[in-house]
Amino acid sequence: MSDNKIQAILDTTMDKLKAMVNADVITGDPIVVDGLTLIPVSKVAYGIATGGSDFATKNQQGLFGGGSGAGVTVSPIAFMVIKDGNVKMVPIYNELTTLEKAVTMAPEIIDKAKEIFSKDKEN
Repeated sequence: MSDNKIQAILDTTMDKLKAMVNADVITGDPIVVDGLTLIPVSKVAYGIATGGSDFATKNQQGLFGGGSGAGVTVSPIAFMVIKDGNVKMVPIYNELTTLEKAVTMAPEIIDKAKEIFSKDKEN
């Protein structure tokens, strides 16, 4: 009996998510500036949790308690740039990954290491 109720909760949650997250969220409205067309592209991630339980009662009628929750994250990741029939994808970097941070900091780290080793040689 509770399986049908949990399925109904899950179906309602999924219907609401489908209404929020569609192709228009992933590829936004085109923006035209000086003959250049920009189309924003986003990454969509979502999570869902659904559950429920039957509770025993004295009069043999089961009570059901259940709930559902969902979360959606939309992150811009790139722009499609269209000019004169040519299309190019231009990524957006919101945060540097650990590797990107290491590569960016590499020259600074090398300079500091050289400085430390040259002080050791002098001493």
